[in-house]
Amino acid sequence: RVHRVLESLNCGRLRLQDPLGSRLFGAPGAADSGRILLVQINDLSTYPDIATGGTIGAAEAYMAGKWTVSDLPDIMRLLVINRDVMNGLESGITRFGGALLKLANRYRRNSRAGSRRNIHAHYDLGNEFFQLFLDPAMMYSSAVFPRPEASLEEASTYKLDLVCRKLDLKADDHLLEIGTGWGGLALHAARNFGCRVTTTTISRNQFEFASERIRQAGLGDRITLLEDDYRDLTGSYDKLVSIEMIEAVGHDFLDTFFRVCSERLKPAGRMLLQSIIIADRNYEQARNSVDFIQKYIFPGGALPSCGAILASVSRVADLQMTNLHDIGLDYAKTLQIWRERFMQRAPDVGRLGYPDEFIRMWEWYLAYCEGGFLERAISAVQVVFDKPACRLQPQGCTP
Repeated sequence: RVHRVLESLNCGRLRLQDPLGSRLFGAPGAADSGRILLVQINDLSTYPDIATGGTIGAAEAYMAGKWTVSDLPDIMRLLVINRDVMNGLESGITRFGGALLKLANRYRRNSRAGSRRNIHAHYDLGNEFFQLFLDPAMMYSSAVFPRPEASLEEASTYKLDLVCRKLDLKADDHLLEIGTGWGGLALHAARNFGCRVTTTTISRNQFEFASERIRQAGLGDRITLLEDDYRDLTGSYDKLVSIEMIEAVGHDFLDTFFRVCSERLKPAGRMLLQSIIIADRNYEQARNSVDFIQKYIFPGGALPSCGAILASVSRVADLQMTNLHDIGLDYAKTLQIWRERFMQRAPDVGRLGYPDEFIRMWEWYLAYCEGGFLERAISAVQVVFDKPACRLQPQGCTP
């Protein structure tokens, strides 16, 4: 069955080698047919794994070391380009398994208690783990590259400055950040723009790490660090920012999230949202399925689409979108650098107590996302929303 599906590839070519021989698949007239991906099947049980598990089965077989490929991001791109063909693997028992995964995912809903469980499952892998491949500011979100040759460190700093400039931060502003991460944005805003920052995270590891960074920077008088769910925040703020936290909100709570954002902003306030998004045309399908990332990386995670974001805002908030900046290709480059650093530090990951299967899982995850961004199946955006009385100059929103 796997061979039958591969025979229908309409873009790209791959050579499949297994203990029984070698076979070439792909469209001879494909635009990129000059390059052939080499897939080495080390264990023939890979085929039933894929036949019964679809793309998740392929990922699990890769994690188990049953197969390898000459270029992992490129095979992810091939899967995306041939999405309609690959859907042939997601049928029969595979779809039954998908239904069970979807049912299990319902129990990972992002209620207050559920959100803490889901965040713990990913972000509390350990600060030392993330330090192995993130930039010194510990930004676990897309950088923005001012020049193609810019380093990750330079691009990360540029992104932080870009966010603050789009918000038009002033020294007398009080900024609310939903999703502290490891404190990079809060520190940058307070140190370089002189504003007050209130920031919240529900990850205990991130809270402790950010708290120590704030103490060492001597910015405890300007930065208030909370460990509150976004639904429990109080007060009024001049500006609000949330960097790639909305993916942990979940489809069912988008309205709640934007209602809270609108309520926390002053009448002349401004908000900046950075979000990974899925194409509008694929949103409903993604909403009703569970993929590799939801099963293994981000339990409870859900990508919104631009349409879903704007529809939610229009339902529950008095916010007007005034600027949208697509940074999807910046994210692909960010992920490439993360993956290369991660694999270079794989022995150190092992020394932290993580097995080889975990390392291959993370390699797959980073390549899976990189391929998705390169083929525009997913993207990332920075969106600026203004309250009705906001009269900030538009140049504050230019990239």
